[in-house]
Amino acid sequence: MTHVPDINSPEEQTRYERGLAVLAAVDGGSAPAVMENLADIAPALAHHVVAFGFGDIYARPGLDPKQRQLVTLGILTALGGCEPQLEVHVRTSLNVGLTTTEIVEALTHAAGYCGFPKALNAIFVAKKVFAERGLLPVG
Repeated sequence: MTHVPDINSPEEQTRYERGLAVLAAVDGGSAPAVMENLADIAPALAHHVVAFGFGDIYARPGLDPKQRQLVTLGILTALGGCEPQLEVHVRTSLNVGLTTTEIVEALTHAAGYCGFPKALNAIFVAKKVFAERGLLPVG
């Protein structure tokens, strides 16, 4: 029989609360809406995104939030097809102090490793976020 963690256990709730604190510090407020949208279909997935993604992984020592976001931007760009998540992370990157120039440079750098189509898609996501925040033109 497969063990399924009880997301309501004290241990899981501790991880979740730690994740919420980290998320609140970097996200800028959009994550709760994403988690709420999962509540009626995949509450366990919402829990694990917060508990594992932010409570366990993002809270680790060794990289600061800017460095973590640069890694995240590169990975989401390379994966492709993750534009909604990339949009969230471009916003988060700005929230943690990356500049528009640093974000554009990271996405441009990714082109050498994952190709121009994926890098272009990522740049257009960044452009949308920058436009929403009145940050265009860059440079």
